[in-house]
Amino acid sequence: MWLTIILWAVAAIYLCIVLSTVMVVVLENRQPVKTIAWTLVLVTLPVVGLVFFYFFGQNIRKDRIINRNAPGFHRRRQLAAAIHRSATGIPAHYAPVVHLFERLNMALPFGGNHIDLYTDGAAFTLALLKAIGSARHHIHLQSYIIDDDCVGRLVADALIDKAREGVEVRLIYDDVGCWNVPARFFERLAQGGVEARSFLPVRFPSLTHKVNYRNHRKVCVVDGRVGFVGGMNLARRYVRGVGGTEWRDLHLRLTGPAVSGLQHTFLTDWYFVAHSLLADSAYYPLAEQPPAGEGDVVQIVTTDPGDRWPDIMYGLTWIIQNARRYLYIQTPYFMPTEPVLQALQTAALAGVDVRLMVPLKPDGFWLRWANDSYFTDVLSAGIRVFTYAPGFLHSKALVVDDNWSTVGSTNMDFRSFENNFEANAFIYGRASALRVKAVFEEDLAHCTEVFLDEWRRRPIRRRLLESFTRILSPLL
Repeated sequence: MWLTIILWAVAAIYLCIVLSTVMVVVLENRQPVKTIAWTLVLVTLPVVGLVFFYFFGQNIRKDRIINRNAPGFHRRRQLAAAIHRSATGIPAHYAPVVHLFERLNMALPFGGNHIDLYTDGAAFTLALLKAIGSARHHIHLQSYIIDDDCVGRLVADALIDKAREGVEVRLIYDDVGCWNVPARFFERLAQGGVEARSFLPVRFPSLTHKVNYRNHRKVCVVDGRVGFVGGMNLARRYVRGVGGTEWRDLHLRLTGPAVSGLQHTFLTDWYFVAHSLLADSAYYPLAEQPPAGEGDVVQIVTTDPGDRWPDIMYGLTWIIQNARRYLYIQTPYFMPTEPVLQALQTAALAGVDVRLMVPLKPDGFWLRWANDSYFTDVLSAGIRVFTYAPGFLHSKALVVDDNWSTVGSTNMDFRSFENNFEANAFIYGRASALRVKAVFEEDLAHCTEVFLDEWRRRPIRRRLLESFTRILSPLL
């Protein structure tokens, strides 16, 4: 009898916890799709749903844990006031989005930049090592992942060598991204003179408060003159692939005044992890130089969960809605927010040639179901969908109308738009746009196109898996 009473009491307490948690979700006035998703998880997954929510669903977050925007915003204003800009070459059609990023993100447009693209890890790693080897004053490197493997150790050795030469070397790595990396790897870096810091270390009891907000940026700045940004982490699989298949990605090397934007990104994150504000002009040697007459105009745009607005998502939505001839997208994860999905559908229905490329096999079966769940929506609107077959496509790139492109760390999904710290280069220039377009067309030769009539004939079991995963896509 007492056992029965105890069980009923536990059940009642659990029910009260679930209902109160659901009430919290509702009162936070999240996007309806997220509210429904979390309610479904809490109600249909006993205990597991609650655990999942306390790890990934709480909004304790931005105000207390992540809100380091005050110094970041202040430094952006200082940078804006200090730099005399006369960036020319911005197509008039894109002036509104340039202004949008200036207003929301304090992202300054810099002219006179040169860009090199890398589509495989070997070429990128060699270029990075060459840049590190040339450093004379400082090396600032941040990566979501730096593995304790042949590639990670090669980069670590290069950083230690430069630190021993007297070069300032700073490294930011994401704590969750490097969960599998042994502590001795970073201890060795520290002993070699590298200032290494983890981003938002996830430790009990703050585990549930921090695990959901990760620094997904991949940025490197050498002497304030050479910068890297894109989708590649520092690990063997980015060079050799996984399971005998290739890893296809996109990263860029940047020289010119826009490196100052990458420097600002790193130093703002450094303030967050090390509580040290580095504002010496030596870190911005190109900032006050007038932009050269040739080269692309570039804005380095960041986003993080502490922002009032999802800056990159807003900018992409504008770009998509204002495409005139074509829009090509590469992304490993396609779980768009409703505004982005509607913008893509609207563009296609208006006659723009919209093409989406995703991997045939993402790195997780549930992610494939989530990607596939949106295919009917986009195919019905006239968007052409292509699946990349030779390996894992990890590129995060868009190109529009031969005169605009972006490369960075931002995936086309809820997490990148709303929860992650991301960084993208937004490029206004024909030369770079044509090179990003050429990469897309080269990859297109290794893709299989998905057709609506065939897609609708897929098994009902597959549809059910996709539909259920789609409900959870805002949480993935």
